[in-house]
Amino acid sequence: MPRYDVIVVGARCAGSPLAMLLAKRGAKVLLVDRATFPSDIPHGHFIHRQGPRLLKEWGLLDRIAAATPAVRNWLADFGDFPLVARDLVEDGVAWGYAPRRTILDKVLIDAAAGCGVEVREGFGVGEYVFEDGKCVGIRGGVKGGATVEEHATITVGADGRHSRLARVVEAPIYQASPAILCYYFSYWSGVESEDFELYVRPQQRRVIFSFRTEQNLFAVFSGMPVEELPAIRTDIDAAFMRSLDTVPDLADRVRAGRREERYYGASDLPNFYRKPFGPGWALVGDAGYHKDPYLALGISDAFHHAALLSSAIADGLDGRRALDEALADYEQQRNDTPAIDYEENLAAARFTPFPPRVMAVRAAIRNDPQESTRFVKARMGMIDPAEFFNPEHLQQLLGGVPV
Repeated sequence: MPRYDVIVVGARCAGSPLAMLLAKRGAKVLLVDRATFPSDIPHGHFIHRQGPRLLKEWGLLDRIAAATPAVRNWLADFGDFPLVARDLVEDGVAWGYAPRRTILDKVLIDAAAGCGVEVREGFGVGEYVFEDGKCVGIRGGVKGGATVEEHATITVGADGRHSRLARVVEAPIYQASPAILCYYFSYWSGVESEDFELYVRPQQRRVIFSFRTEQNLFAVFSGMPVEELPAIRTDIDAAFMRSLDTVPDLADRVRAGRREERYYGASDLPNFYRKPFGPGWALVGDAGYHKDPYLALGISDAFHHAALLSSAIADGLDGRRALDEALADYEQQRNDTPAIDYEENLAAARFTPFPPRVMAVRAAIRNDPQESTRFVKARMGMIDPAEFFNPEHLQQLLGGVPV
């Protein structure tokens, strides 16, 4: 008999929640990661959509909120005008939170350990173990230590878009699109800003967003066409500031502040789905589904997919249904839930023109703070979208024009 029910490889924003949720269902789980925590990674770290709600459901939101300010105010300028929404709080949960990964990942891994998960930090997986074509475990160890072999009923790769497990099992990729944008970002102090600001400049093919994070810093990101990467790399600071200059007011405010860290960059940003399961293995988070960071949905999707996979694996382990059947349902649910977001994200990263109705609604609510807040809450799933996006209400906003 295997020593563990589940081995999870990768202990960040998909792996730790998965391990925690499985342990809560009574599974014996081993969670390994080659990193030691707390540790940072140069990734975006904004959490919104279903992310804050899931953190609250798991009893972890208070720990996050104690370390980083809630993002309650939102500004978005699509090249027309800045639309502002305030007081984005529903049921005590703010629209967004932006903890650095040193905070977030440590909270998640500690929560997993607190639920009885066996955690091994600094543990590198050297190879995956197979018997008769089925993955039955891992072989690896800590640096300088002895190699050990551990077995499980199912092994899960939560090890990012370049997942080693995915490569070993040759998990098929589908609905793929190559990288569209590259991103650079850093952190500034002394910036006067809304909690969150988004600027889209289609003519210049630039997207810029900033948000408040801990220590009263603002993270400022710029997305630029990936084909410009060689030129950008010759002088990152100059290229970044030229991008900000497409929004002169923001550029002035950033220049009035002080950059506190180096620039971080990302250009290896493919868009794809991977088949997320097979004999004795499964994938979660970026290992199974990855996309451009334009809509900043990576962490929230990782949380959601971890919850879906935990239910499927637990049902299979409990004998409520066949594990393969449960995992097939997980793939279907994973694909159905973000399908609209995936296509919208691709369109946005390509700077596809916004639908005229979107621009018309923005113009209609420009000077109505209450409607602006309802619009954003509905758009972000904080309230039932039908409360705002119903034909009668939209027709009323647009002066009787049919929608």
